[in-house]
Amino acid sequence: MRTATIKRKTKETDIQVSVNLDGTGVSDVATGVGFFDHMLDLLARHSRIDITVKAVGDLHVDFHHTTEDVGIALGQAVKQALGDMKGITRYAGLHMPMDETLTRVVIDISGRPVLVFRTEFSRDKIGEFDTELVREWFQAFAMNAGITLHVETLYGENNHHIAESCFKGLARALRAAVAIDPKTANEVPSTKGQLGG
Repeated sequence: MRTATIKRKTKETDIQVSVNLDGTGVSDVATGVGFFDHMLDLLARHSRIDITVKAVGDLHVDFHHTTEDVGIALGQAVKQALGDMKGITRYAGLHMPMDETLTRVVIDISGRPVLVFRTEFSRDKIGEFDTELVREWFQAFAMNAGITLHVETLYGENNHHIAESCFKGLARALRAAVAIDPKTANEVPSTKGQLGG
């Protein structure tokens, strides 16, 4: 089983994250931030990665530390669960519609973290959640998962739909990229013979 658990405790947050890359999309998420929980729930559902997140953060300050640190821990858990990466499909890309919004997400589980995030919001908040934290989460996740990730919203109007299309797009791309290709189950998908440098 490709599973991992990460615990991260700082003066700002106390977080435990578990993942099962070969799960069914079950989520058990509690961060204290309603909109963020919703995004993580749909990340689990559409990636079919079982995700557990228990986070206690300094929400009296704002949601930044909790959002970023969950991204760090979840990225580390995915990277650990991938192990030697033998047999993974590695690459995936798709266009994710969400009503009037369309977002393109492309991923390479390369071991070389890069984020290109070309998504804009017309409002500062979705409910109480700062829209700038969407990028912060993606940055933290990509850097700690060791993936190359391109996210670009081609068009959209509703800010909730824009954020949701980004998370759903990542979910579906992850689902495809972490899948084991039976034709290459014992091979690392790289001419170098390794991923990560």
